[in-house]
Amino acid sequence: MFQGRITDIFFDLDHTLWDFDKNSELAFDKIFRDKYPSINTSSFVEIYAPINQACWKLYQVDLLTHEELRYKRLKDSFDALNYSISDEEIHQMSEDYITYLPENNRLFEGATEILDYLSEKYKLHIITNGFSDVQYKKIHNSGLSHYFSTVTNSEMAGVKKPHPKIYEHALSISKASKSTSIMIGDCIDADVKGALDFGIEAVYFNPEKKEVTLTVPTIHQLIELKKIL
Repeated sequence: MFQGRITDIFFDLDHTLWDFDKNSELAFDKIFRDKYPSINTSSFVEIYAPINQACWKLYQVDLLTHEELRYKRLKDSFDALNYSISDEEIHQMSEDYITYLPENNRLFEGATEILDYLSEKYKLHIITNGFSDVQYKKIHNSGLSHYFSTVTNSEMAGVKKPHPKIYEHALSISKASKSTSIMIGDCIDADVKGALDFGIEAVYFNPEKKEVTLTVPTIHQLIELKKIL
């Protein structure tokens, strides 16, 4: 579909290559086993995952700060579980979570295989809204560093996806052009619409097969990129 006219591929990181949900569960499991053995990790994560996603959407449009995001996603989760926990404990847990999270390195199925394949034909890059130090550790610890020529995060760009300036920054440091670039990510608003509105092609990674109204090339497994790139 895109063969012959794409030179640079930009990937989202969390929920696209790096399995955020699984690695997040492993981080919480360590915290709970060490300090809160009465909390069932699976039950907590079931509550936490959608709350975290909702908080990130607010963060993306600057309705939450970095610090408010880290606090609110935990506070709201424990409130939903009717579990009594102090603000001091929440702040400490937030620090522990950020420490443990990038120590885990689960990738989506087919991530390494597709990156091996694509890296022989294209220049690869990352655009992420995640926090700089944490994202660097994720990329390094999961063995992804050598695949990517550049990594753009929202802290260095000063804005978050879907703001056009983060895409502009990514193209600038990669020396890529709009007409020969493509964005691959799991978030319709931040990754797909953000890229399309900026003027570059996009592929929607949709492993959960969510219903969407936007007509855009869609894959359910990363390995399907071989068919279009």
